[in-house]
Amino acid sequence: MASLRTDGVTVVFGGNRALDEAGFEAEAGRITGLIGPNGAGKSTLFDVVSGLRRPQSGTVTLDGHDITRATPAQRARRGMARTFQRLELFGRLTVRDNLLVAAELGARGRNSARTADGILQRIGLTADADTAADALPTGAARLLEVGRALAGRPRVLLLDEPAAGQDADETRRFAALLRDVAAEGCAVVLVEHDMGLVMSVCDQVYVLDLGRIVACGPPADIQQDQTVLAAYLGEA
Repeated sequence: MASLRTDGVTVVFGGNRALDEAGFEAEAGRITGLIGPNGAGKSTLFDVVSGLRRPQSGTVTLDGHDITRATPAQRARRGMARTFQRLELFGRLTVRDNLLVAAELGARGRNSARTADGILQRIGLTADADTAADALPTGAARLLEVGRALAGRPRVLLLDEPAAGQDADETRRFAALLRDVAAEGCAVVLVEHDMGLVMSVCDQVYVLDLGRIVACGPPADIQQDQTVLAAYLGEA
């Protein structure tokens, strides 16, 4: 059974259908990519999945349970975590304290300090532990936001353009991190414009265009799909 599933999700802004019966599945232990041109509806679909927006129609299910009307907090308690396209860090706190706050919120009897230090090492920011978050370069700040999401040990991890601002070395390390997280049984959903990253780490890729899912399949198939090429290149 898929860890996360949407069926027939429709969101209308005025007369514009930002999402038009969009459906996808993200399975535990796999990385699922969600790509498409700017304005295709990717972040809106993430808002629906994470509970920040209620769809006009359609359902969101997690492990077979309907969570369409659940609040973001209720979804978080079920094991869902999300990062945002716009960085949402505690800028005046240190890198370690950002992780410690997240670890304490999701402690569930665990040693929060040990969890935070483990995440620090995992995301490669141990040397920046005492640096204020707002002093980090963008690539490192993206890694910190992902680390903060991981501190709660999510079962579903939603990542909205997490590689933006990363250099080539950071992206390579980030790809390895995603594979490790998925290998631990987490369902990872990746919205990303770096097609090299998407095609190298994803097991399944869904393509959104004008609010609709126009293609899905393994990366090799998606790269050859004429509908996908038309969506990106504007060809008939």
